[in-house]
Amino acid sequence: MKIEVLGSGCAKCTQLYDNVKKALALAGRDAEVVKVQDLPSIMKYGVMSTPALVIDGQVKFSGKLATPDEIRGML
Repeated sequence: MKIEVLGSGCAKCTQLYDNVKKALALAGRDAEVVKVQDLPSIMKYGVMSTPALVIDGQVKFSGKLATPDEIRGML
């Protein structure tokens, strides 16, 4: 599983990255988690507001900060 956190590096983007790590720990799962901060890569997903979460190439949400429990439900 590959999880991408899309964002410019703002505080909410960093918090989303941390929440993804917590969600994986709560679920007892392992995944490749990467931060994507360059605009062309973010735009290829059609995301207009960040932070955004992409799991295995599918945008799960954008423009909000999800909790670890919400993210765990998406895994």
